[in-house]
Amino acid sequence: MAAAASTSEATLLDKEIEDLRAEGKLQHRLATLRKTLKIQCSTILSSTSTQSIIQSAASPASSSLIRRPKRTDPSRSQLSSRSAQQHAYIQQCIYRISTPVTAFKIHDPDPNAVNGGHVLGLRFEVMSRGQFLRPYYVMLNRPFPGSRHLRVHRHTIPPAVPLAGLAARHLPPPKPEGDDQPRQDLERFVRTLRRDITRYHNRLGVSADLRRRLGLHDATEASASANSVVEVGIADIEAKQIRVSWADERSGRLVMDDDGNVRKLLVFGRQGRDWEMTKELFGKCDRMEDIARRLEEHSTAG
Repeated sequence: MAAAASTSEATLLDKEIEDLRAEGKLQHRLATLRKTLKIQCSTILSSTSTQSIIQSAASPASSSLIRRPKRTDPSRSQLSSRSAQQHAYIQQCIYRISTPVTAFKIHDPDPNAVNGGHVLGLRFEVMSRGQFLRPYYVMLNRPFPGSRHLRVHRHTIPPAVPLAGLAARHLPPPKPEGDDQPRQDLERFVRTLRRDITRYHNRLGVSADLRRRLGLHDATEASASANSVVEVGIADIEAKQIRVSWADERSGRLVMDDDGNVRKLLVFGRQGRDWEMTKELFGKCDRMEDIARRLEEHSTAG
């Protein structure tokens, strides 16, 4: 009796787990459909023909042709308002694309702030998979008496980007004595910093694309072969190494350069380095697309 009760309880738990998985898949599908609907509505409102129709309907010439002027259509005014919002959003996106770095002035309200509270702000735009991410900010001030040299005051740059090293190279502080003061190059500092931020996000995108290519974003606990990849993730803070795990407990590391190109692949098995699999998956100066294709072929071959 006890064995039968435990079996029945295990069956109920399995059924509950399956129901939760099905509900999670349904919620994910609904979220995808909502996102697709939003994109389609934005595309329709952004088209030239739709804009011309809305403008002609809202013009006085077209409204005078209506026989019942006292009755207003709320859907028409709502559509016109939504079209204006979409037009403003398009202008904002164009501006953010064309000017990825923006400078602006800030006043520090602290009465004891250096240089009268004057702060120069820099905003760095970042885009990934066709969407804008949260911008990064760098605040600069002039804390050196009698000098116009800048210094990094505050920032939101991720630790993977060597901001301190870039500032020391392109924004050196003034020397305490002597007339030969180091020159600062704010323009080169901004260009180099933006390049490193873009590289960092490109490396993050490489890992995400590899997961998506191997089907790990929507992976379920289905039966997998021993050669199937079960996990892909970032292994270091600079996102230059990608950790790969197989179903047979093998593990690997993909080492990338600053631009996200694969430079080295290491595979470890239960008895140490797996040279045979490393040679099978990795060739000299392989792209990440080649590595993903060989991982797929290796998984299906098992």
